[in-house]
Amino acid sequence: MGTEVKSLRAGRCNLKESFIRIENGSAFIEGMHISPYSHGNIFNLEPVRKRRLLLNRGEINRLHAAVTREGYTIVPLRIYFSRSYVKLDIAIAKGKKLYDKRDAVAKKTQERDARRALAQRN
Repeated sequence: MGTEVKSLRAGRCNLKESFIRIENGSAFIEGMHISPYSHGNIFNLEPVRKRRLLLNRGEINRLHAAVTREGYTIVPLRIYFSRSYVKLDIAIAKGKKLYDKRDAVAKKTQERDARRALAQRN
């Protein structure tokens, strides 16, 4: 909508915690936060609402087939402008298992400790 585009142009968008869901043959992005436009008054919409994405039928079918596989989801990567259109880069991603998360945290802790030890040595 109009005031949302103005807010996007001002860089007032947050894609964290957002994902894309396929419902009834349409793609919707949920959880994307677009801050209200400062001069929009009554025309401002709810900051976090379900927004429809314009994709063609083939793209929606391909994404839906990928999501029906276990553990996969569609996530937005970045939002940008192409002429007067707001575009969204999306990806099909698979979430980490609990043991993968533990390994990542352990590796991060080891690297931090090593950097600390190296900094204290110098």
